[in-house]
Amino acid sequence: MTKARDQYREDVAGRANVEDTPELLAYYDELERFDAGALWTVANKIEPWEPVSSSHPVLWRYQDLRAHVLRSVDLVTPEKAGRRVIYLNNPGRSDVAAAVGWIYAGLQVMHPGEQASAHRHSASAIRFIMEGTGAYTVVDGHKMTLGHNDFVLTPNGTWHEHAVASDGTPCIWQDGLDIPFVNAMEANFYEVHPDLTQAVAYPVDDMTKTWGNPGLTPRDGNWSKGYSPMFKYEWAPTYEALSKLAGCSDGSPFDGILMDYVNPVTNGPVMKTLGASMQMLRPGERTQAHRHTGSYLYHVAKGRGHSVINGKRFDWAEHDIFCVPSWAWHEHANASASEDAVLFCLSDLPVMRAMGLYREQAFGENGGHQPVMP
Repeated sequence: MTKARDQYREDVAGRANVEDTPELLAYYDELERFDAGALWTVANKIEPWEPVSSSHPVLWRYQDLRAHVLRSVDLVTPEKAGRRVIYLNNPGRSDVAAAVGWIYAGLQVMHPGEQASAHRHSASAIRFIMEGTGAYTVVDGHKMTLGHNDFVLTPNGTWHEHAVASDGTPCIWQDGLDIPFVNAMEANFYEVHPDLTQAVAYPVDDMTKTWGNPGLTPRDGNWSKGYSPMFKYEWAPTYEALSKLAGCSDGSPFDGILMDYVNPVTNGPVMKTLGASMQMLRPGERTQAHRHTGSYLYHVAKGRGHSVINGKRFDWAEHDIFCVPSWAWHEHANASASEDAVLFCLSDLPVMRAMGLYREQAFGENGGHQPVMP
């Protein structure tokens, strides 16, 4: 305990710098008896000069994980497992099963004819479709077909279930949830549907057809919930939008061509705790390094390249997943001279902004690139 306190002492005006004495040590022991303590023994630890993330930058290679994900089909059933998922475990966040910060992620697999039972929970969730045909999700009675690189919402409190049609193929998608955050808030509830399934009450893909028309909103649209009514954001129009913007804009020196998925009713984030974006790196493009508060989980939707995160290089290819912890320097580069690269990103940016905690900083005064550690 004494060594730990000494580690956080700082000889700086305005910071805690109290040396241990026999009298103080006895005093601390007395306070512990009453489940209390002296703030100056922990002040510099709990109020650091800048964010200190416990998350590590990690790259999960799809070619390494895919066979293991598929093998789980032979080992457990959706009925027994609830959801057949291989989760992404950040070494610094294994205590809360997070991929980065307070974000959970995993790779879920289902075979043709399988159906996972309906449930709901306080945590908000997304799906990003990686491979296979015939998959669908039902959210509060709205059925959505799932295609390659589609982005799907299952907001907090909504009944949802997943399945693959009998004439489909094995399907894999990335799950992303704010489970660690909701658990940290001690506010998570979980409920299994009493019938284990729900009736489809609307035309298939009705939410995307209703709310997914660029520049148009239904006049009689009535939506007041805190999440987007557009439960599915399809890949084709997303990629088209990126390409159009790339054709008329230089983009950001730090992010390339970056577009946010939004709630069409509010133009705000798709959900209150989870935000999503898609960014394009044009052929040969390399962004400048910057850092910002918040945790970011990237999924390579298209192309290949590399990212430098806190001085370490990570080479990625299609469907690899990597994370950028809060306040970590990062930059991205497209490895191709002729093809673009596209990165999907799941983040806790809505929380950072809602709480007034978002900050951003360029590397050096005028931006620039990080040196890569040997």
